[in-house]
Amino acid sequence: MSSPQLDERSSNQRKHESRNPIQRALIDNFHAQAIKLIRRAQPSTILELGCGEGYVLSALADANINAELTGVELDSRAVKIAQQRLGERATIEHRDARELAADGRRFDMVVMLEVLEHIPEPEQMLPILDQLSNGWLLLSVPWEPAFRGLNLMRGKNITRLGNDPDHVNHWGRKGFSRFIGSRFDIITMPQVFPWTMALARSR
Repeated sequence: MSSPQLDERSSNQRKHESRNPIQRALIDNFHAQAIKLIRRAQPSTILELGCGEGYVLSALADANINAELTGVELDSRAVKIAQQRLGERATIEHRDARELAADGRRFDMVVMLEVLEHIPEPEQMLPILDQLSNGWLLLSVPWEPAFRGLNLMRGKNITRLGNDPDHVNHWGRKGFSRFIGSRFDIITMPQVFPWTMALARSR
């Protein structure tokens, strides 16, 4: 009897490739809301920080977003997968956001979706985001405690009360609004259950 095959996919891959119809609907709505906000801003260049395996950038390309797409990611395996997924539709770099900021590179919009909850000192990212953006930012984090509650309902991370082991920060909508508002002007924060998403501009 052969042993079960080990799932080597990242948590991001498992989330985006889930066959659960509810999870698929939630992710599709997440992408649709991001696309709607990007169309509102009409950037010519977009940088996604922590682009992972390229699922969001692929959704933007599939939606014919008329912008030059760039993604940066620290995980070399994810970079290779993203490069294969996007091909010539986007530039994917194995780099740190701080390096880009130090190089003086700027983009009309900086996108950082589902990343800030993983960073031990997220406030250090705010000036870097400001340096990289010519004005627009699109940011999102899990909407707590709804996100953990949804995990508990589907039997995920029960011993951690639904908290993902990789999440070191937890924001409700008001808390995330205060966090972003300390540096940027928030234009809108649509309901994208179970996430909090914000379109903002540099001051």
